[in-house]
Amino acid sequence: MNSNVVVKPSAEEVASAACFWLIDSIRQSIEQRGRCVLALSGGSTPKRLYELIACSCLTSLDWSKVHLLWGDERNVPSDHLESNFRMVRIGWLDPATSIGSGEQVPNFYPVPIHVHDPQKAAYQYGQTIRSVLGDTCRIDIVLLGLGDDAHTASLFPETQALDSTDGFVANYVPKFESFRLTMTASLINRARNVAFLVCGESKAPALEVVWHGPKDPVLYPAQAINPVEGQLWWFLDSAALPPCDRVALDH
Repeated sequence: MNSNVVVKPSAEEVASAACFWLIDSIRQSIEQRGRCVLALSGGSTPKRLYELIACSCLTSLDWSKVHLLWGDERNVPSDHLESNFRMVRIGWLDPATSIGSGEQVPNFYPVPIHVHDPQKAAYQYGQTIRSVLGDTCRIDIVLLGLGDDAHTASLFPETQALDSTDGFVANYVPKFESFRLTMTASLINRARNVAFLVCGESKAPALEVVWHGPKDPVLYPAQAINPVEGQLWWFLDSAALPPCDRVALDH
């Protein structure tokens, strides 16, 4: 496994470490390329990360040069409890607006769920992504989580999106009997930095198979994530580590 692994004792410390790393990475991107394009993830650990970022919005960063995309979204209204956009808005965007009087809020581009047709929404968001990225076609930073079934973003085992070379697609997930909208591995793997945030003992079996199991991205979609010319990061709490890696870490 050729990647950068950061292990902390607790989920709170993981979120804090990821926040410091993210702020520094955003700063470097702005210094080197004049802006930063960041793709966001859902999940409990990213939620805490966004809350910490909101508290950091009075740093010296020029947040007007930061552009937020969504790595995936549920096919629900933007004010729904399960909406990833809602989570980011409540945890980051609304507090940042309050703290900075609107001056320290990044540019953001939600998935157009209001279109209702998942295929059309995915197509429109794919166009938005291409417009934001321009000729580079590379996202600077992608944040990801890891499901108990080794899915990431909304790339679920044995679903059609795993074979797609498009950047953003509507992915039907049989176990939910609904569509999810998601970036594909093809787009994610062009990113300059990809960071997984994984916490909790329930994630240890999935992480073990992603790191050490047989190579089968159809069954274990997170295995498909391997940046071509970028860096792969893992921010973990101790509980999420597979047993064999806990032993190695202890020694």
